[in-house]
Amino acid sequence: MPIKRPQLVNGEIYHIVIRAIEELKLFRNKENCFRMIHDLFEFNDVDSVSSTPRWQMNKSPSRTVLANIDRKKRKILVEILAFCLMPNHVHLLVRQVRDGGISKFMRKIGAGYGLYYNQKYKRSGHVFQGRYRMVHIKNENQLKTVFVYIHTNPVAIVVPHWKEKGIKNYKKAIGFLEKYRWSSYLDYLDKKNFPSLTSREFLTKEMGGVKECKKFVDGWLKFKQELADFDRVAIE
Repeated sequence: MPIKRPQLVNGEIYHIVIRAIEELKLFRNKENCFRMIHDLFEFNDVDSVSSTPRWQMNKSPSRTVLANIDRKKRKILVEILAFCLMPNHVHLLVRQVRDGGISKFMRKIGAGYGLYYNQKYKRSGHVFQGRYRMVHIKNENQLKTVFVYIHTNPVAIVVPHWKEKGIKNYKKAIGFLEKYRWSSYLDYLDKKNFPSLTSREFLTKEMGGVKECKKFVDGWLKFKQELADFDRVAIE
């Protein structure tokens, strides 16, 4: 029986996960990642926009989405509160601001990035799975948990299965996250990465400030190391 989707309401927050079909790798290189950053910014608009990138690859990260000086002001569909690009999926934390905003935004992302990907790699067919997963964020505790969940996802790139097995060196994991460019975490740490892409004021306040954002993430990774240490001692 299919899982019933939450009702989409303006002003409410949703955690969305979009996945590649089968074993497809969504992001093979930095250019692919930059393209998705571009699409998340450009397609977040009521009006139709060109899918031709307006940024140049040699620009600094902080200017990647600021170079859109030749376009009119966007009428955004959603507020992007947080995001994370993973090799085969994307996490988004969004707040809908217009009727049908999430649905329209996701259709544009699916079609725009899908067309780019197929043309670049000379393939055909779908790039994303048919239905994206979506969870309605209903309270502050859930919001904070999702903030940590989204921004610690990249740890899996260097420590596979860390969520189940724990982490041997949480400081190494922290160091990796604080250098990982393809999420909103650096901007939440006040290190300008893609500052135009996300609306961070609300969530920073909910988390208790920049230092608390880091504290929540670091604390969760430290707990995962302690859990791994406990399991190791228990079976030796």
